[in-house]
Amino acid sequence: MTTVLRASGSSEFLSIVPSLAGFTPRRSLVLLPFRGSRTYGAMRIDLPDDDVSLEEYADAAVGLVARVEKTDAVAVVVYTDVEAYSTRDGLVLPYTVEIDEVLGRAADSGLRIVDALCVTPSGWASYLDDEPGLRELDEAAPQVAGLGDVSGDQLAGTDLPHADLAEKERVARALRDLDELLAHERIGGVTGRENPQAIAALALLEDLPAFFESVLASPDDLPPFAHAALLWCLNRPIFRDVALTQWATDLLGGARTLEAQLAFSGGHTAVPDDLGDVFLGRGPAPDPARLRRALDTVRASATRAPRLSRPAPLTVAAWISWALGRASHAGHYLDLARAIEPEYGLASLLDTMIGAAVLPEWAFRRGA
Repeated sequence: MTTVLRASGSSEFLSIVPSLAGFTPRRSLVLLPFRGSRTYGAMRIDLPDDDVSLEEYADAAVGLVARVEKTDAVAVVVYTDVEAYSTRDGLVLPYTVEIDEVLGRAADSGLRIVDALCVTPSGWASYLDDEPGLRELDEAAPQVAGLGDVSGDQLAGTDLPHADLAEKERVARALRDLDELLAHERIGGVTGRENPQAIAALALLEDLPAFFESVLASPDDLPPFAHAALLWCLNRPIFRDVALTQWATDLLGGARTLEAQLAFSGGHTAVPDDLGDVFLGRGPAPDPARLRRALDTVRASATRAPRLSRPAPLTVAAWISWALGRASHAGHYLDLARAIEPEYGLASLLDTMIGAAVLPEWAFRRGA
């Protein structure tokens, strides 16, 4: 079902921005691509630092909007903690020079300017007014069915779920026992004296696509040995990539990826382009509900994982967040992973990819 939010003026328009974005931005530039009189969502980027080239910043901002299908206009909203200040010539809004550069670049690109607003701690004003004046922001974000609370900022929802010490110890023990069991299997087989939960975890690994599918069913209720088995997989790139591709596609996509990964590791064939494109954010858009379940799963495993095993699920959480269009969340999870292991390979790769692509291609399609 499509929810239509209507705004008859700048004040009402500001009230619906959090609903369009899914959060209430802070210290941000929000870009809203329009087609005619309609916008279908919002994109957020950080406000520019002092050492950033304004030309490059404006090019990047307008380039982001221009990638959205059939966009012919744009509105911009600055959310800042900096107050406007009065001069003899009138009120000066923060980031006026920067927004002038963005609006000029948008106009040069053929985009119509719908609105350009600034939200400060004391109120809001328009960059388009010759003599701007602050007005009170008194409109609450409208309630949208299924959207939930949008009062938090762009990092709302990134805190890992709670897990008590006993849960963490059980997962750590299960992971350690699984490693030992796999070592025994390599050198002589299972003796029967191993931890039964480790044997159960080993059984899960016999059919990885089925296992990766099963963890989506109840991410909050996985037993310790299932978390251990998932952590073991995510810490091995060949199986981690299977999980990512499967969660972004389906069970068949996971089975194909596993077969392709094993063939590639054996030096036989390259991974098919359509599977590799999923990791790069190309191709058909994933099912958002499926990705959100996967994100819940890896976040639950990350919070229970031993510290040195945590970068893998955190980095997978970063990729899933990026695939969902939440680049700010992705950056947060990457920071958590690098705080544990600064040179973690996938974190560095994702950081480069997100810096270059900002969002996956499917995020720029109307209706995504």
